[in-house]
Amino acid sequence: MTATSASQRRILFVDHAGVLGGAELSLLDLATSFGERAEVLLLADGPFRTALAAKGVRVEVEPLGALGAVRKDAGLPSLGALVDAAAIAKKVARRARAHDVLYANSQKAFVVAAAAGLLAQRPVVWHLRDILAEPHFSRANIMAAAQLANVRAAGVIANSHATADAFVAAGGHRALVHVVHNGIDLTPFDALTPGTVVEVRRALGLPADAFVVAMFGRFHPWKGQPVLLEALAELPGVHALIVGAALFGETAFEAAQHERARELGMADRVHFLGFRDDIPALMRAANVIAHTSVLPEPFGRVVVEGMLAGRPVVATRAGGVPEIISEGDTGLLVPPADAPALAAAIRGLREHPAAAAAMAARGEARARAHFNVDVMCAQVGRALDAILNEVARV
Repeated sequence: MTATSASQRRILFVDHAGVLGGAELSLLDLATSFGERAEVLLLADGPFRTALAAKGVRVEVEPLGALGAVRKDAGLPSLGALVDAAAIAKKVARRARAHDVLYANSQKAFVVAAAAGLLAQRPVVWHLRDILAEPHFSRANIMAAAQLANVRAAGVIANSHATADAFVAAGGHRALVHVVHNGIDLTPFDALTPGTVVEVRRALGLPADAFVVAMFGRFHPWKGQPVLLEALAELPGVHALIVGAALFGETAFEAAQHERARELGMADRVHFLGFRDDIPALMRAANVIAHTSVLPEPFGRVVVEGMLAGRPVVATRAGGVPEIISEGDTGLLVPPADAPALAAAIRGLREHPAAAAAMAARGEARARAHFNVDVMCAQVGRALDAILNEVARV
């Protein structure tokens, strides 16, 4: 392969998911930015395919089979799952020969892309969006992922220094890693109008003068919805918007949060909104954005979105989040799973609105400068240049 720029390379993005999670939204922006040189291969069908097609991105689906059911916090894949993965890898390899590089957007996608790249004699880049550590992953899967990357990845693009450090701690080679923070499209936030708050609150049936805390994310124990509910119990009169759905089968956990709100006597001020596609408007309608993950977050997309919405953010001090927020300046950080600390931070913002507004303004300026989609796409392009030009020299 001769040295060339990322803008001239044909890229086959591979993702295992059909749903629209944070990793998929980031890939949507990347694939769009690379234009007609990009193609996306999904290993499951779903709303993500529709979103890609709507942006004019070429997208195809090859169902993953048994490997799709393997849990990352369980043991290594079964023989049947590996056989299915090998069969899919052959199909992916046929597609890969029309491209210059395979770009895996998840761990399962990387397993398939690693084999497909070998068959097609194409380099593989892994965009690592997870912290390779327990309890997110089983120890066996952590070691296997790091060693596979050492052997088969031309490079690893990590979405935070925390993610990169966990990869290296798991045995991954530091020389493979390029850190690129996620970026968010500013357009939906720029489209918000002064009347957004009134319109959204009226549509949701919220009192016009209510103090509202909002959290966003799929229902899962590690996302910390129970932490917000316990904090809200210490904040009489405060309303909460809980936005998100059980994307991967955590319906019992979601139902338990509805029941807990009733047990705490807060059903009238906790508003479960399910999956929504109007996140910027909902954020603008809140007074505070809460990020409550009880385990280290690889990056913290919601944190950046809250800052872009011009709202003060209270977030968990773990993982990649401290790389986004400067404590006390552009947001507030609290310990994981600490409902009293979260309540105290929210209370302080409510009692000092001028200071809260100033913090929000500083946060918005930082997010616009450092975490916008154009910055991310440019940095991914440079990382690909570095990775693939190194491949060309070998």
